[in-house]
Amino acid sequence: MTAAPALRVRGLTKLFGPQVAVAGVDFEVEAGAFACLIGPSGCGKTTLLRVMAGLETASTGRIEIDGVDVSQNSPAKRGVGMVFQSYALFPNMTVAANVAYGIRGLRSGEREARVWALLQTVGLAGFEARWPRELSGGQQQRVAMARALATEPKILFLDEPLSALDPLMREQLRGELKRLQQRLKVTTVMVTHDQAEALAVADVIAVMRAGRIEQLGDPQDIYDRPSNDFVAGFVGAANRMDAEVVAPGCIRLWDVLDICADTSAQRVGDKIVAVIRPEFVRLRPAGEGPAAAIVSRLFGGATVRLEAVPEAAATARVQIDVPAWSLDTPQVGVRIGLDFPPERLRLLPREGRPS
Repeated sequence: MTAAPALRVRGLTKLFGPQVAVAGVDFEVEAGAFACLIGPSGCGKTTLLRVMAGLETASTGRIEIDGVDVSQNSPAKRGVGMVFQSYALFPNMTVAANVAYGIRGLRSGEREARVWALLQTVGLAGFEARWPRELSGGQQQRVAMARALATEPKILFLDEPLSALDPLMREQLRGELKRLQQRLKVTTVMVTHDQAEALAVADVIAVMRAGRIEQLGDPQDIYDRPSNDFVAGFVGAANRMDAEVVAPGCIRLWDVLDICADTSAQRVGDKIVAVIRPEFVRLRPAGEGPAAAIVSRLFGGATVRLEAVPEAAATARVQIDVPAWSLDTPQVGVRIGLDFPPERLRLLPREGRPS
């Protein structure tokens, strides 16, 4: 018999008056997995998290934790931990007292031992007597994590826990967060607006729009095989080019340029969006492939992002990422040829938005 997922949501809806914040969501997270909810501002990801954690009441639907319906339970009775964007540490309590808050049913010595073990786990051993105001933002985030883990929750919910940190600290701590989650094997659901963060730490990503989950899958699947034009444009950089299927194995870009593509899932005459990531576009010498001119060149450390204007479509823009160490990266104004490898093109139904 297959074990129930650690978290299962069915038909979850949340209304605020006439406004639909979450619209009939189905969602599952396996035990020990790290899931991320991402989407544009106002898409419902934080509301969904708060409803699952019990901080908001669902309008309709069912929430199960370890196979038990907890839809009507308070957060305390759901056995979950929560880390907020602001960390919400008690300023009048020491680090140790903050972590110990909420621990019940243990003797004093056992409670102190758990607090010490957790602080050691998050790299703050020796900070027990400090006050929150004496800590950096990254250290406060670790205390909040230790406090959430102190009650040994079945599921850990994180509401943009790294958003207040500077980019360097954020990148460092997201790696630590992933390692901590893997070591403790605690099922985790995190809301983040940072797509790179979700791709880096998540085992599964739910991309949301207008209260619904547009695609649920592992990071590589979301990135390489977006289910629709919205997901393709939201997760990572993408060239999204209006196209039409003009023959089996052939599409026409921008109404003027015919190229090869796998059209086995389309029919001749379908209006589509051809999607390709900048790192998969290939540069060719001028005269080989569709002609274009480089119009901008942005250095990004490991890569250089080029923007080219195809001669066949003066209003179109194609982004190309090339390694920064490459000695033959073209400069602005240089004519080149473009190559769109058919195996890297993703053909999706057109949603009526500009490419």
